[in-house]
Amino acid sequence: MRGLENALVRLLKSHPFYGHFLIGFRRRETADGTALGVTIANGTPVLCVNPARLADFSPEEQRALLEHLIKHVLHLHMARRKGRHLYDWDIACDLAINPTIEDLPLQAAFPWKLKLEEGLAAEEYYRLLTRRFDPGNLEGQGLGDASVDAGQGSGEGEDAPLPETAAELSTIDDHEIWAEADSTPEALAEEMVRSLTREAYRKSGGEVPGDLRPLVEGLLAPSPIPWKEVLRQFVAAAGRVGRRSTWKREHRRFVHETPGIRKRQRLNLLIGVDVSDSTNQKDMRETFARELVQIARGRESRLTVLYAGSRIQRIDSFRGAPEVVEVFEGGGFTDLRPVFDYARTMQPRPAAVIYLTDGIGPAPEQMDYPTLWVLTREGEKPVEWGVELRLDV
Repeated sequence: MRGLENALVRLLKSHPFYGHFLIGFRRRETADGTALGVTIANGTPVLCVNPARLADFSPEEQRALLEHLIKHVLHLHMARRKGRHLYDWDIACDLAINPTIEDLPLQAAFPWKLKLEEGLAAEEYYRLLTRRFDPGNLEGQGLGDASVDAGQGSGEGEDAPLPETAAELSTIDDHEIWAEADSTPEALAEEMVRSLTREAYRKSGGEVPGDLRPLVEGLLAPSPIPWKEVLRQFVAAAGRVGRRSTWKREHRRFVHETPGIRKRQRLNLLIGVDVSDSTNQKDMRETFARELVQIARGRESRLTVLYAGSRIQRIDSFRGAPEVVEVFEGGGFTDLRPVFDYARTMQPRPAAVIYLTDGIGPAPEQMDYPTLWVLTREGEKPVEWGVELRLDV
């Protein structure tokens, strides 16, 4: 994905906040008709790219498209889509953010193309679209194909006839993958965005594009979501990995085929416990352990607990409820990588990693598993990726 890497480097130089915000995304190469797309899958931000299609756009358009994706995530557009008319919501979200972005491809949706005023929120455009226009295809098919003709360097521009209906507009990025965000509760998605925003703000020296400053300031404020709720929703999202729907299983009380749920796989969670002095507090570990076990007890689960400093010093596994996550004297410096190295050797692989730590120490450069960093009050998130939870006990 050399083209994407080059685009990110340019973005880091021209718009540091945007560049640092995107670094924490998991990347997925695709071969569909759209150049770029972004979603939230099981609490993890995912950036999808078709390298061949991305190359069709100029460097300026690539920057604009990346800014477009970032604003979708900052506004949690994909997490707020469920239960709405898909096509109208997709177009409404683009109408809300595109006027603030320069150098977008000509095919991008703008309010003026529908003779609507600029500056409205996505919900306001959505109400206008659902009231004024034919609802069209509820499944949202046909979206995201605008980039097939994008990057040709030609077009009719503002002299082109205005679309008579919203159905004549298309998104410039892949919105079909937004369906993956249904697996993530909105509160958890919000906490993930807060974490990305804090990290990008810190690494960019507080430089934020002017139109985003009110939104970013709100995301930087203390989270109104209790830490127990974040932990609960993260585990719930991880548990959905093993849950699969099927039409092939007969209902036990009916002879005809009905939607069923295959037997869920055991939820395997890997718990890392930093044994440095900052986390070596019995009350804090007991509170954390009690809440985690109470959440996991609601379904068949297995917890593997690793006590680690610069290396793994002890391994415990529980199918039931451990009495306590012990205070374990470690000493020395902290290296966060051994826990993730161990995760790669586990069979079956863990659905997620939950790490209780102060965050001070080297960590893997990229994320292989959905990760929740449970940080002490004075802790620091060690890398851009993963969801941050501040343990306030």
